[in-house]
Amino acid sequence: MAPRVLLVLGMLLLTCLVKVSSDLKIEEDIVEEEPRFPDEPLIVRGRIRRLMQDIDCGGLCKSRCSVHSRPNLCNRACGTCCVRCKCVPPGTSGNRELCGTCYTDMTTHANKTKCP
Repeated sequence: MAPRVLLVLGMLLLTCLVKVSSDLKIEEDIVEEEPRFPDEPLIVRGRIRRLMQDIDCGGLCKSRCSVHSRPNLCNRACGTCCVRCKCVPPGTSGNRELCGTCYTDMTTHANKTKCP
């Protein structure tokens, strides 16, 4: 009786080990199939969980506002626009339409354009 019980328990243990090892192979295949984007850091944000590229707003706004008559005010406004729109136009002035309607349509409480 005891050898039969040991034999049945051994078979059960062997079956469980085979099942676990095959599950590991399936998980490895799933991990290998994920897309990879070289050279672009991707960040997941928000409830929608979309992948967005993170940009250096501080450095971009510093160069954008370098020749502005009020650089502190320009940097503050540019930083807000950069965080919301994920874009800073090239150059020190103009080219606002390159960032789209988010950047061009943002206004202050006095209905003046906010983004430099």
